[in-house]
Amino acid sequence: MCGVFGIYQHPEAANLTYLGLHALQHRGQESAGIVSNDDGTLHAFRAMGQVREIFTRESMQQLPGRTAIGHVRYTTAGGSIPMNIQPLWALYRSGSVALAHNGNLVNEQSLRQELEEKGAIFSSVSDTEVILQLMAHGGHTSLIEQLAGALQRVRGAYSIVMTTDNKLIAIRDPHGFRPLVLGRMPTSPNTWVVASETCAFDLIEAERVRDIEPGEILIIDERGLTSTKMPRSPRRFCVFEHVYFARPDSVLDGTSVYEARLDMGRQLALEHPVEADYVVPVPDSGVVAALGFSQQSGIPYQMGLIRNHYVGRTFIEPSDSIRNFGVRLKLNAVPELLSGKRLVVVDDSIVRGTTSRKIVRLLRQAGAKEIHVRISSPPVNGPCYYGIDTPTRAELAAHRQTVAEIAQSIEADSLCYLSPEGLRKAVREDRTHTYCDGCFTNDYPIPIERLTQRRQLRLIEV
Repeated sequence: MCGVFGIYQHPEAANLTYLGLHALQHRGQESAGIVSNDDGTLHAFRAMGQVREIFTRESMQQLPGRTAIGHVRYTTAGGSIPMNIQPLWALYRSGSVALAHNGNLVNEQSLRQELEEKGAIFSSVSDTEVILQLMAHGGHTSLIEQLAGALQRVRGAYSIVMTTDNKLIAIRDPHGFRPLVLGRMPTSPNTWVVASETCAFDLIEAERVRDIEPGEILIIDERGLTSTKMPRSPRRFCVFEHVYFARPDSVLDGTSVYEARLDMGRQLALEHPVEADYVVPVPDSGVVAALGFSQQSGIPYQMGLIRNHYVGRTFIEPSDSIRNFGVRLKLNAVPELLSGKRLVVVDDSIVRGTTSRKIVRLLRQAGAKEIHVRISSPPVNGPCYYGIDTPTRAELAAHRQTVAEIAQSIEADSLCYLSPEGLRKAVREDRTHTYCDGCFTNDYPIPIERLTQRRQLRLIEV
């Protein structure tokens, strides 16, 4: 996951970056940071926590300049520790540079080992720093040549915003795994914006111009836009962005996330019909798909589960006895609505299955007569290596069990998943718009590096 944002040439660059990160908060809630560029001088403010907790009026005053980049972090590579907070920034022989990255590099370990043997000293355990180190150790003279040389070495998923000198740079890997969109402020034609999702543009009233193309390096400076292309690989946009990660009000690679999820629900109803009294979504991830299921099936849609939007994260609960209430902290059923009813419960996915079982039990306790679970994606039976912190294969319910066994495990009367073909239809896959669905099919576009050697010691900043 992670969310990135960048803005070029605006008098309130840092403030608009703050708003952009607020709109992208769903992509990462562990840490956030902003680096502003004041005529080539970089200013940074970064901390653990959520956007509204980190940035105050006082901290925003420390971020002058007309260009800025920002990042909200969801930990995959490196761990959730302060030293890994992005944007990363550094001073080296070509000047100052700051970088924010969404995605995972699959050959990070071998590159890090190679760089350390050459004398590189890393200040984080994030895979993102490998890009900066490759730039610093490259034999090229100009920053753009150093960047291009570094990108030739890395493999994996990366959507990047950078700032250096008086430039804003946007980069997307040749497969286009993760989203990255270009926008413009209509009231200021020279002000350009880059973000992980278009919902960030809506908040600051920017207009979507286009998606950054897979393999594109887009340089924004006083000359305007300069685009160069890396050798392009087959397009493999992450289909799980449409299933779950992205906000439904975003448009990614020209496809409305809301419309895609609505079609997932409609297709699910066609593939797996069932007699029931109500269609009930699991908030918030199942809401739009459940609406599509209701529209296609004709079964009334009801909000039988109510979400508490102010709950904290369950991993900080103080004891096992309290942790058992994790689902109840987030969701509560409506017995007056559900008692004696047959329900179709729609959610986006099942990973381990433990949360689904707790939800089914919650609905049973509310008096539901039958519970038929419908999932608006295929079974997740493989981990993601390109930027999503999924469990190991052995922990995935669909890897260990058949669909019938999962249904029994979660205590549902029936369980059905959307087919891979139905998902492709919903996201409008064609020859020019193909997706990465390795977590469903185990078909991974880039081979995964597997090194047996592990580090004995790690420096952890607290």
